Amino acid sequence: MKSFIFARILNFIKLLFGYLLSRCLRRPFHFGMPATVSIEPTNYCNLHCPECPSGMKELSRASGSMDLKLFRLVIDALSPELSWLTLYFQGEPYMNSLLFSFIDYARSKGIYVSSSTNGHFLGGLNAASTVASGLNRLIISVDGTDQQAYESYRKGGSLNTVIQGIQNLADAKQRAGSRTPEIIIQFLVLRPNQHQIRDIRKKGLEWGGNRVEIKSAQFYDFENGNPLMPDEGRFSRYKSKGQFRIKNTLPGHCFRMWTGCVVTWDGKIVPCCFDKDASHLLGDIKNNSFREIWKGPKYKDFRRMILKGRKTIDICRNCTEGMGLSRWF
Repeated sequence: MKSFIFARILNFIKLLFGYLLSRCLRRPFHFGMPATVSIEPTNYCNLHCPECPSGMKELSRASGSMDLKLFRLVIDALSPELSWLTLYFQGEPYMNSLLFSFIDYARSKGIYVSSSTNGHFLGGLNAASTVASGLNRLIISVDGTDQQAYESYRKGGSLNTVIQGIQNLADAKQRAGSRTPEIIIQFLVLRPNQHQIRDIRKKGLEWGGNRVEIKSAQFYDFENGNPLMPDEGRFSRYKSKGQFRIKNTLPGHCFRMWTGCVVTWDGKIVPCCFDKDASHLLGDIKNNSFREIWKGPKYKDFRRMILKGRKTIDICRNCTEGMGLSRWF
C-alpha cells in the first residue's frame, strides 16, 4: 500500500509539472497517467430530467451498460497511479447490477471511489450492499424539499422514495458500524426551488446526510434563458446582457485535461463530463491501451486546442472550470 501511495503522489507531481509548464510555454507538455477518472456504469436512467440528455433520451451515442471484464481492463491499466474514481457520467449507476462488483474491485486496488445517484434504488438490500461494497462517497440528488418543487426537474421521481433511501443508507451504516459512504445531499438550484436553500440545509442532515452541497445548474440553450434558470446571483452560472452568458472568461487552460478523463460504458475515452455525446472521441480502450490513448496525438491536439482558447471548443463554452469560484457553495 505504501508503494501505491508513493506512486500516486509522484504521478500527481508529474501531472502538475506538465500542466504548469504547458501554461507557461503555451505548448502541451504532459507527464504521468490519470490521477482521477470517471467511468460510466450505464447511460440508462429511470427519470426524465429536462436538462439531462440521458433522461430525455437525446444522447446521440448508443445506450448500454458496462460489463465487469471491461471495467477491470480500465482499472488494471490505471490503478498504479489512479487516486480517485467517480462511478458516474450519464445515467443512473444503480441500474447496472454490477455496480457493487465495480466498487469492490476498485477498492481492492486502494482507489477512493465516489458515485452519484438520484436515490430511487436505495431500498434496504441495496443500502446494505452499498455500505458493504466499501464505497467512500455517495452523492444523492434532492432538488426540492417538497414534491412539487422536486418534480419540477426530477420528472418521474418521488421525493418520499429518495428520503426513505437516504434513511435506509444511514441506518445501514449505523448497523455496520461504518463511517462510509459519506452521504452528500446535492441540491441543484433552480427557479422552482431557490427559496428552499435554507430548508434543504436543515432537512438534508435530518434525513441522514453527512453534508449538504448546493450546486449551480447547467443549461444547454442558456443564451436564450430557461424557465428553470434561477434568478441571477451566486447560485446561477449565467448572467444576462441581452443574451445570457456563462460567468466565465474561459481562460486558455484546464487542469482536468492534464489529470483525468471519462470512460463511457462501452470503453470510449472522452475529455471530460461536458462531452456527454462523446463527440470529442480520443480513443477506445478496446482497441488501444490506455497509455497509447492518453499519450497519443488526439489527446495532444486537444490539449493544444485548450491552450489556444476554450471559447472555440463547443463543450468548453458552458464549463465552469477556471471561474475562480467553486461549483459548490
